[in-house]
Parts: sequence; C-alpha cells; structure tokens
Amino acid sequence: MSNEELRQKYNPDGSELRQMQMRMLEMLLCFDRICKKHNIRYWLCSGTLLGAIRHEGFIPWDDDLDVEVMRDDYKKLMKILPSELPENYVLQNHDTDPGYFFCFAKLRDKNSYLEETNRYDRIFTYKGIFIDIFPYEPVPKWIHWLSCQTFGHIYSIMNNPEYNNQQALRKVNKIYDLNHKFIFPLLRGIGALIPVKLWHYGLGIPYNNDCYVDEIFPLKTAKFEGYDMPVPNDCHSWLTRKFGDYMKLPNLDDIQSHTCTMKIYNNDKE
Repeated sequence: MSNEELRQKYNPDGSELRQMQMRMLEMLLCFDRICKKHNIRYWLCSGTLLGAIRHEGFIPWDDDLDVEVMRDDYKKLMKILPSELPENYVLQNHDTDPGYFFCFAKLRDKNSYLEETNRYDRIFTYKGIFIDIFPYEPVPKWIHWLSCQTFGHIYSIMNNPEYNNQQALRKVNKIYDLNHKFIFPLLRGIGALIPVKLWHYGLGIPYNNDCYVDEIFPLKTAKFEGYDMPVPNDCHSWLTRKFGDYMKLPNLDDIQSHTCTMKIYNNDKE
C-alpha cells in the first residue's frame, strides 16, 4: 500500500487525526525555531523518526510526536522554553504542573484537549495535544534499570483504583521527590564513575531507546511533512535496533491509539 493510499485510509485531510498531526507539526516548528535560536541540538526519534524515513512525515495512523536531546541541553531547554513559548503553548514538567510525574517533559498546546488511554493524565493540569521531549544521559544500563524500578512505584499508585485523584497526587509527589532529590543524584554519581558507550533515556524513563552517540552525531536532516528536520546521522542502525525491518509495514489490524478523547479548538481560543 502506497503512502498516499495509507493517508487516505488513516489520516485524510480534514480528519480529526490529521488536524491533530498538523497541530503537532505547528508545535514542532515552534520548538525547532527556539532550539536553533539557542544552539540546542535535538532530533526526531521513535515513531516520529520512523515516519520521517518511511513516510516522509507522520506515520499515517500516529497520534504523537517525539524528540530527543542530550541531558545538558534538556536542562537548558527547561529554563529557556517557559519564556520563549508563545501564549498558546506551555512547557509541562513537574515544576510547571505538580501533578505531572514523568521524568521527561511535554510541550503542550493550550487550545486543545485530550485524554490518554492509560489515564495517567487524570492528575495533570495541562491536557492539550503535546510533543514529548526525552533526555539522554550516559549511565550504565543497570543503573537506568534500577532507576525505573524505584520510580515504578508511581505507576503502581496510578493503576490502583482504590486511590482517588487527591490521594494519588500526594503519594506520587512523595515518590517523585524521593527519587529526584536523593536516589537519582546518588545513581548519577555512581554512573559517572563507569565509562559507557551505549546511552539511555534519562533516569526513571521506562522506555528502551538505547543508542550510541556516534549514531546520532553529526545530525543530518530528513523530510518531515515538507520540512527539513534533524534526525540521527545513522538512522538505519537506530531504526533497525528498535524496529527490525522498519521499512515493512506492521499488521494494520494491530494498530492502537494512545488517545481516547480529543478536542481541537481554533488557535485564537483561550
């Protein structure tokens, strides 16, 4: 099935999914301008990178957008974005949204609303369409695994139906503070003593996107929805490790959405 046939089947112009993708594209272009202004390197990753290489844009059925940065640049972004973003966007991390507990940030659109299928967002303040911003850092794999175990208690709380939102929020914040104030600094200190070649997502991020730095840099560009966007230098190695035969389409009957409810407003609506 050609890209055009897939587009017509899953995200034709005017469809709700295509409107969502175009809103994410607007956000990405804004994010790109800010990063270029401040000399911050970022690149497309995960399904967004796969879409760029296989479809020259979004995977036709995809409803999220992911980018990655090195941890030092991530820390800069967390300081820069709040003052650089236009009024219709907001940076979402634990500092800007006390109910937000992930160890990566989101760039949120304030003129839309969505609910994710996992319902973790029920204690979040911001619930608009988003871009995920993932940090990378050089720690041994066992340290990254250990950080996910200590942080994983949060997911157990969020999946426990016995806790109402207020109870969940209090318990989640206690675990978040314990990890970020004590456990994660200790683990990073230990990790700094151990040379590694394979980098991982930041501590507490329970996804496996391992990479070698020389696969990423120097960055190059690929077409994404008609724009030249930064991608890893060796996309083939990265995508092969994550997806296998990445140019082959998956079983289209197994496609699942991350979003269960979504509303998109005009950009001028407050």
